[in-house]
Amino acid sequence: MNTLIDFGKDIEYHFARGLRAYLARVARAAGVGFESCSLDLDVPTSGYVALDRALPDLPGQDLALIWDEVHGWSAVVEPAGGGAPKVLAYLGGAEVLPPPRAVARFLEVLRLAGPPAGSFRPPVFRTAGRHEDLVDWLPVTGPEGLLRPSSPAW
Repeated sequence: MNTLIDFGKDIEYHFARGLRAYLARVARAAGVGFESCSLDLDVPTSGYVALDRALPDLPGQDLALIWDEVHGWSAVVEPAGGGAPKVLAYLGGAEVLPPPRAVARFLEVLRLAGPPAGSFRPPVFRTAGRHEDLVDWLPVTGPEGLLRPSSPAW
């Protein structure tokens, strides 16, 4: 008996695993563990990294990094009493999935210099969806990664 394999259906699986690995690497570069992360795989896909330090100018407000597939990375503060996060700056640049070291540098510059360290205008890298366009830029995880085309070195 022959079985047809639909590799297209595996894209979302590889995308989710790769994005989870990417988020973990960004968290590690920012000095926190994966337990500080959350991932929302709805469209538009997004990731969240809670940080353990506040900005000197904004004591009592939690600092976090948010990634989404349209705008890339942003630094946000969350009011102590709750409420919607406020975007401080967007990383910008040329890539929606920059290397984790670039995200950590953005965060460090923001901590030292304040919000002007990034852009106040959200960049638009792409439209949401079509995760097959991103999957090759994410880390390959596990033996099933052998089925994927080669990825950039992480």
